[in-house]
Amino acid sequence: MDSPTFRRATARHPHDDAPDTDADFVRLSRLPEGPEREALRARLVEQWLPMAHRLARRYGGRGEASEDLAQVAALGLVKAVRAYEPERGVPFVSYAIPTVVGEIKRHFRDRTWAVHVPRRVQELRNRVRSADRDMSTGDGRAPTVAELSAGTGLSEDDVREGQGAMQSYSSLSLDAPVSDTDATNLLADTMGGLDGGYETVLAREAVRPYLAELPERERYILYLRFFREMTQSGIAEEIGVSQMHVSRLLSGSCRQIRERVEDARSGDEADDGAAAVPAALPAAA
Repeated sequence: MDSPTFRRATARHPHDDAPDTDADFVRLSRLPEGPEREALRARLVEQWLPMAHRLARRYGGRGEASEDLAQVAALGLVKAVRAYEPERGVPFVSYAIPTVVGEIKRHFRDRTWAVHVPRRVQELRNRVRSADRDMSTGDGRAPTVAELSAGTGLSEDDVREGQGAMQSYSSLSLDAPVSDTDATNLLADTMGGLDGGYETVLAREAVRPYLAELPERERYILYLRFFREMTQSGIAEEIGVSQMHVSRLLSGSCRQIRERVEDARSGDEADDGAAAVPAALPAAA
């Protein structure tokens, strides 16, 4: 026949991985800080590690390595051992389980999102995901936003925000295929690239006010050279001067505009348009 002591221990510790350490915790609470207290604390952590690892295994299959979850659970156990106060009369197992589970959930909340989102949005995601799972029909039809709103008590905007957060929990590699049936087209192939035309637009806008300061003849020569793409000899014939004179006018005008733009850039280093201007005004000589 089982003794009363054994029956009490079994009732208090329903799991095989929950050792009877009540006396050790009482002794720990009475020891002063020092090597003996640290050694006893380490032994208690070691005795309760199987319980922490069992709790960690409950959260497997969610994209986190089992070794990482075991470490997080062990950290929660260390916190529980350090903070536990046996004089309150609460069994350690009742105090340790919420502490360890809370540490694991905190890890998922703060560390495993591909894109960090506010806690409020994370909670919306959890409510929407749970309702979506419960309300999905046997034929595979997913509930609508209106149905999820009615089932959760959330507004439709909050439901959409929660659904959006569901896509932020994990990320895809740019080398991943676009579909399961086509491995040749990668996600990176669908991404846009830089448009070189933007630099030209910025450069033109930066140059515009300084072009207006040039004499009319110089502006006309620049127009013929860079917009009509006429040669220097053709411009000379058009305005009735020598080609050498056209060359000097082009060089002087471009140099003047460059200097004005560079002066403006030195006063505002963040002006990307000004930075692009020197390349937009090629040497005219």
